[in-house]
Amino acid sequence: MEDKGILKLIKPNPKPIRLFFFWAGIIATIAYRIIIVLDFYSPSWVKIAWYIGTIGFVLYFGHRFDVARKKAKLIQDYKLVEAIDNSDIDSQKKLALHYLAKTTVTSKSRWNAAVIFILSLIALLIGIFIDIYGI
Repeated sequence: MEDKGILKLIKPNPKPIRLFFFWAGIIATIAYRIIIVLDFYSPSWVKIAWYIGTIGFVLYFGHRFDVARKKAKLIQDYKLVEAIDNSDIDSQKKLALHYLAKTTVTSKSRWNAAVIFILSLIALLIGIFIDIYGI
């Protein structure tokens, strides 16, 4: 793998970008939770909250999938589990690092994020279609 490729993978997004995705997830979650209350007041507010929540979930879970995928790819491409196992690191630290690396690769969280991203995107597109064509 070329050095420029690895630098792109391991360079975290700037803090403002990370905060953007964090707040997108928080706002989306709040927007979905207040739908039940807004339903007592106005269908228009329900629709606004639903769109805010759905767009936020598309952004947040798309980002989470990308981050988890990059982490797993780095661990696999550079055989970091094996490198940890073969290192001279203190046994407690080795166990901790092994756990972190191994569970990052085997975790299903990135697929959970991918499913939520895809289903949210589909729901958003269907919602837009329904609102445009009045079905």
